[in-house]
Amino acid sequence: MKLTEAKKRINRKNCVIEIYGLGYIGFPLSVKLSKSGFTVIGIETGEDKLKRLEKGLLVGNEVYLKNDFKAARKRGNLTFSDFSKPQSKPKIGIICVPTPIPKNEMKSDHYVMLAVNDFLSSSKPGDMIIVESSLEVGTIESIEKLIEKKGYKLGENFGLSYCPERIDPKNNKWDLHNIPRIVFSSDDDTFSIIKKIYHYINKGNLFRIRNSKTVEVIKSFENTFRLVNISLVNELAILCDKLGINVSDVIHGASTKPFGFMPFYFGAGAGGHCIPKDPIFLVNSSKKFNFNFETIENAVKINSFIPKYVSNIIDLIITENKFSKSIIICGMTYKIDIPDMRDSPGFKIAKEFKNKGYEVIIYDPFLQEKLLDRYFYENEMKKIDIKIIKNLKKENISDSGCLVIVQHHSKTINKINKIYKSGMVPFIYDCQGKIERDNHTSCLLKGFGNLT
Repeated sequence: MKLTEAKKRINRKNCVIEIYGLGYIGFPLSVKLSKSGFTVIGIETGEDKLKRLEKGLLVGNEVYLKNDFKAARKRGNLTFSDFSKPQSKPKIGIICVPTPIPKNEMKSDHYVMLAVNDFLSSSKPGDMIIVESSLEVGTIESIEKLIEKKGYKLGENFGLSYCPERIDPKNNKWDLHNIPRIVFSSDDDTFSIIKKIYHYINKGNLFRIRNSKTVEVIKSFENTFRLVNISLVNELAILCDKLGINVSDVIHGASTKPFGFMPFYFGAGAGGHCIPKDPIFLVNSSKKFNFNFETIENAVKINSFIPKYVSNIIDLIITENKFSKSIIICGMTYKIDIPDMRDSPGFKIAKEFKNKGYEVIIYDPFLQEKLLDRYFYENEMKKIDIKIIKNLKKENISDSGCLVIVQHHSKTINKINKIYKSGMVPFIYDCQGKIERDNHTSCLLKGFGNLT
């Protein structure tokens, strides 16, 4: 079957969509497209997640799609599998698998290529692949070669698009349904097909770019922009500590300029699945040309340094005041009000304090203990070294010398303010500078970028 014929059938939704990776992107895509009338198969290699979804059990960021998910399952057009299956209808594979930070033992495209090869193992003429995962420069060209090696002709009987995901969890203005997207497509028919499919995702608001490398660089540059500016404001916070001024006052003052300035906010470091990783793709690309992308390399170094700086400052204050060397780290997720703890600075701070001989206790209302092994492994830590508490009640915190606030979740704001005002702990260090000072409490309050 040629793409022109496949396009006609896809326009009638007479096709099958296989979505690889049922995480932050893949799961909502699966639900949205099945709700729109497409036959969707969610492909997931995580056995526990696969079993949970088969039983209809949703967790975390999945829950808001509960009603649409149940309706799709009842209709029978949303099913799950751990591998691709041959289909008589045109088949579209949407790849949303993770791309790890490249290391010697694993390349960044490891999971992407596994998914591509799995799809191609059961593909036929008239099928196409859409990649949403972040990619190092040149990955799409490698996928093109794999497709051609299978005997397909791109643009004639097989299509390939790269439409990198854009998502900002808990952003109330911009989400999956209205974020504009950039896309590379191998040919006009493939672009027409993805435009049709994404009509049901973001109303087809796609900006076509003709060069795959350009799209790969754009995706990495978007998150590099964020990393560089977060690192800049965090290094500014260190300077403000030394100058004895408040970094928040500097940011607020600069924000009155109506042009040429965009506020970024300080914290214990940038985490998550994109910001620490995507800039490395550009660094690796530059090294292939014997060129050091020093702006990015410095931003990465600063981001890695911030947890060390924070822990050193807290250790100094605790030692000077002879507080207990037991510390509670509150807010282990990389962002406020989400359950994702990937590459979170909270774990890096915990590791620093373990190395200093402290008793380390962690708390987060979103903490899922069954995922902790993954986060401890990611940070080269041992779970046994860390104590976990379920709440911030007095009996759990009163023996600790310091409460370190890494994230101010909505669920904990009132409780933390109560702890501060009642002096339930002798010392609070606020990495985000959100607690308002109270001269009537016995609790010592210090913050990143505001040590005065």
